[in-house]
Amino acid sequence: MTATTVQPDTAGQAPRPTFESLDPATGDVVGVHPIHSAEEVQDAVARARAAYAWWGGLGFDDRAEILLTWRSVITRRMHQLADLVHREMGKPHGDALLEISIAIDHIAWAAKHAGKVLGPHKVSPGLLMANQKAFVEHKSLGVVGVIGPWNYPVFTPIGSLAYALAAGNTVVFKPSEYTPGVGTWLVDTLREVVGGKDVLQVVTGLGETGNALCLADIDKLAFTGSTATGKKVMAACAQNLTPVVIEAGGKDSLIVDEDADVSAAADAALWAGMSNAGQTCIGTERVYVHEKVYDQFLTEITARARELDVRAGADAAAKYGPMTMPKQLDVVRSHVEDALAKGGRALLGGADAVGERFVQPTILADVPEDSLAVTEETFGPTLVVNKVRDMDEAIERTNATAYGLAGAVFSGSRGEEIARRVRSGMTSVNSVISFAGVPTLPFGGVGDSGFGRIHGAEGLKEFTYAKAVTVQRFSSPLELVTFARTKVTEGRLAQIITVLHGGKKTLKR
Repeated sequence: MTATTVQPDTAGQAPRPTFESLDPATGDVVGVHPIHSAEEVQDAVARARAAYAWWGGLGFDDRAEILLTWRSVITRRMHQLADLVHREMGKPHGDALLEISIAIDHIAWAAKHAGKVLGPHKVSPGLLMANQKAFVEHKSLGVVGVIGPWNYPVFTPIGSLAYALAAGNTVVFKPSEYTPGVGTWLVDTLREVVGGKDVLQVVTGLGETGNALCLADIDKLAFTGSTATGKKVMAACAQNLTPVVIEAGGKDSLIVDEDADVSAAADAALWAGMSNAGQTCIGTERVYVHEKVYDQFLTEITARARELDVRAGADAAAKYGPMTMPKQLDVVRSHVEDALAKGGRALLGGADAVGERFVQPTILADVPEDSLAVTEETFGPTLVVNKVRDMDEAIERTNATAYGLAGAVFSGSRGEEIARRVRSGMTSVNSVISFAGVPTLPFGGVGDSGFGRIHGAEGLKEFTYAKAVTVQRFSSPLELVTFARTKVTEGRLAQIITVLHGGKKTLKR
């Protein structure tokens, strides 16, 4: 947990509360950051409101040019940013580079496509209103608040920051207290590009600072974090009827059919479950394998997991790092212990794999479906691998959860069919997490995994409101919206509606 300190009094000013971001692998201090008060948060929102007059007034092309310049700055300094992500969050440098690379691609897509997606679009007025020209456009909201997570401190918030900015909003960003330096770095680089204008600002602190942003005079809030915290965010935002985008937890499964490439499925499941020390909301926590290939899959994944090197996390060969939040170690341990107590088997690892900072790879098999390791989000490098008789059972078990974020299916012939039956916002077939790297696809979940979408056209529209406009091109032969309307006109209206809609018609296929 970050330690709260107080900066000494300087120049006669009152002491300012601060907190430290710590390297989760060593406990060393990475940086010291201010705890912004509710008043300071509101001041930041007011500055964002003033900056919106300029930023929102720019055309899509001008905003795109600025955002693409920001993208280039991040790209040129990506190793610097990756090192900061590694030190604050703990993931290997290579994983940080992968995260940053995908985020850069999203910035570019949002910048280049905002005008096409959000600009005026003509729509058909229909026969009844044929004298009207009709179009819809999507207008920016104003000031957007973003509360980001620590596990993907670049990729995840960029899905809100870049898309909200491309849509014409200004943004106040509250990064996680575990990765405040990463959030500050992102904001500082854009400030360089816009000459210090308050288009994107950062406020740092603990939960109270995030709550202050929820209660501030913002037009929408995007939150990524746990389901429990998401509910608190919604409750706070409801006081001002502030709409929210919630990307919460998950309990994603990977389904393996009898005709799947078992070796590829095992490799993918291991990476989706263990990379980033399992601290991935769209990662795999459950695996359901057809009984005909179950034993083969267990052999494959256990052999691969034994080769993972996570000795102390500092070595360049380490495949994943420490647990970022120390308290999560207790959650992982309790889930493993519960699974074993209820009859599950530890093929690798177990309760003793949970150390003081690191968790060794743990593969659990034949775990009862009512165990914590199956029903609740573990968020650690563990995998539950259970046998199913067929794909109907795999889908039934996959969908037997309040969560509905993402997942994966490995199948030779029925992958898409199975994927469509999974209750989740995103599913990859014969790969894992691929949807996150496709900028055109919406990202988000259902149920306890949240609602609303980032990324893609839906992600741009999420930070706007739809504006409908009609323009009369010529007078209508049916004067309907006037007190001078006659019975003859009403009769003609009834005749037209009857012709259009009164008969039975089948859809053309």
